[in-house]
Amino acid sequence: MRSTAGSTEPTVTVARPEPEGRVRRFSTAERMVHRATGYLMLLCLASAACLYFGPLAQLVGRRHLMVTVHEWSGISLPLPSLLGLFSPAFRADLRRLNRFAVYDRQWLRAVRRRRKSPEARPAGKFNAGQKLYAGWIAGAVLVMMFTGLLMWFMGLLPFISRTSAIFVHDVLAWATTFVVLGHMRKALEDPEARLGMRTGYVNRSWAQRYHSRWLREEHVGDLSERRTVE
Repeated sequence: MRSTAGSTEPTVTVARPEPEGRVRRFSTAERMVHRATGYLMLLCLASAACLYFGPLAQLVGRRHLMVTVHEWSGISLPLPSLLGLFSPAFRADLRRLNRFAVYDRQWLRAVRRRRKSPEARPAGKFNAGQKLYAGWIAGAVLVMMFTGLLMWFMGLLPFISRTSAIFVHDVLAWATTFVVLGHMRKALEDPEARLGMRTGYVNRSWAQRYHSRWLREEHVGDLSERRTVE
């Protein structure tokens, strides 16, 4: 609400009300970062496939173009996340992804024992599997960028052979392909999670069932804000 001229009341910012029965999970900035990173990753993997597999290379042709697309999509992969650092919501989620709580270990134990009930797999905003995936992808992208640059600029580090860089790059590329496919399979199995990434909102009952610790944290945060305002 905007204050009018001569008003003695403080200006109050009114938050957009949440849709009934739904809770906000991701901000616009977070969704844009995820979408841009996903497109770049798929472009990088697709162009790599066109360079790696002979039949695809013959079908697509334009090898020089594929090399250029692969190089620049790969080196641009961290850019969306770096731009996302301007968003407080994105920074807050990075802190969540970087912290392993006691209930995350419980989640992993339940996975090892093949216990699938939500009660056996407590989670905050992100479960332990999502945290491991995010950390693994971040590390793999950095290593692949490093080895890719060594292949791109031969002689950059003479004590590391180009053959070694190619080997590490190829092994990580295969591993990343399987991990990304697994991530996509999990997403296809959970329409509500996809809806949250597409619209920013999820059903409250879904959040209560699979991310109950997150809802508790949000509730405590809301109470603290209200007390501060009062």
